[in-house]
Amino acid sequence: MNIFEQVESEVRSYCRSFPVVFNRAQGAELTTEEGRTYIDFLAGAGTLNYGHNHPELKEALIDYISSEGITHGLDMHSSAKARFLEAFHEWILKPRGMESFRVMFTGPTGTNAVEAAMKLARKVKGRSTIVSFTNGFHGCSGAALAATGNQHHRGAMGTSLNDVFRIPFDGYLGEGVDSTEYFEKLLSDPSSGLDHPAAVIVETVQGEGGLNAASAEWLRNLEAVCRRHDMLLIVDDIQAGCGRTGSFFSFEEMGIHPDMVTLSKSLSGYGLPFAILTYRDELDIWEPGEHNGTFRGNNLAFVTAAKAIELFWRDSEFADEVKQKAQHLRNGLERLIRRYGQNSLTLKGRGLMSGIECPDGEMAGEVIRDAFQNGLVIETSGAHDQVVKCLVPLTISTAQIDFGLGVLDKAFAKAAAKRERKAS
Repeated sequence: MNIFEQVESEVRSYCRSFPVVFNRAQGAELTTEEGRTYIDFLAGAGTLNYGHNHPELKEALIDYISSEGITHGLDMHSSAKARFLEAFHEWILKPRGMESFRVMFTGPTGTNAVEAAMKLARKVKGRSTIVSFTNGFHGCSGAALAATGNQHHRGAMGTSLNDVFRIPFDGYLGEGVDSTEYFEKLLSDPSSGLDHPAAVIVETVQGEGGLNAASAEWLRNLEAVCRRHDMLLIVDDIQAGCGRTGSFFSFEEMGIHPDMVTLSKSLSGYGLPFAILTYRDELDIWEPGEHNGTFRGNNLAFVTAAKAIELFWRDSEFADEVKQKAQHLRNGLERLIRRYGQNSLTLKGRGLMSGIECPDGEMAGEVIRDAFQNGLVIETSGAHDQVVKCLVPLTISTAQIDFGLGVLDKAFAKAAAKRERKAS
């Protein structure tokens, strides 16, 4: 029995899929204690958009630590926080017409940002109901878990999860069905059973839910419903944001203007815990200290986050590169679909948040296990773990994408052949 099995909780999960001990990482590569290198198509579940140990981010962090910079500061002012706020305001908010948005430092995880968003929405509107969507994932703490759809996570809470009303996400009821029309009908009928919501929380691409990508039309319709019925629109951009879809925010090309946006995961740029809630200025009705947390002031994360913004988001060059890589990846995935299951496999997602939906979780599981044996770290997502999910670092090289596609080609070939044998 190793130390992990002896001491660590049974709740551990990723290590069961990847039963090795990693001790080094660089860019899109992970290396084990035995010296074997894997290409990383997981990227810390979307936390490492700029890869492992990006050299310029690492240098900025080392310089800051070496100069005795503040590490932990609650919500006190610091030079590191000032630099992050300046970079975020100048290079992220202003160019997107969001210069009046406030930035709230929540606890360090995505679920902390979601909790803050839901709490503030209820405070602003004086109403308790939040609307979320089928297959949505927003975290595993109280209010965030209430908005999460996954039964496996919800069941672990052991108590009721209230004040959230769920409606079908785009495409959930099949093509040609716009669930925002159903939503508006409920809101317009005083006998529908839906109490007037304070807000709607939505992912433009449902990462854990199976790479379900909402259409621009559906999102615009959803925003219009929110405006007509006096509800706030919250975009959960924790996994799809920070460049994952090819623009810093995943909603930029969708033509919508949310009232609140949650960010975490790759916000620090280096895998350091960091989350924020950013929202329209007029919503900032908090009393001092009304919502707080000990680890709001991770100054190390401020340093790397500011550096990442300065490196990657001062112009469109990096975003253009991400879009080109995304097209290359998706073209490769489409070739696999044509080769191994044109009628049974489906391309999912958007940008560098793409994958292949299999007929069931059994096939997807076989694919990722075989891929790991051949040097690729990749996971599944979806209600039945049926989607093989490519969540690569945005800085990955084309050659590394091609390596991963080659490994997936062999894995899908093996899984498809097995299904054919079973069918015959």
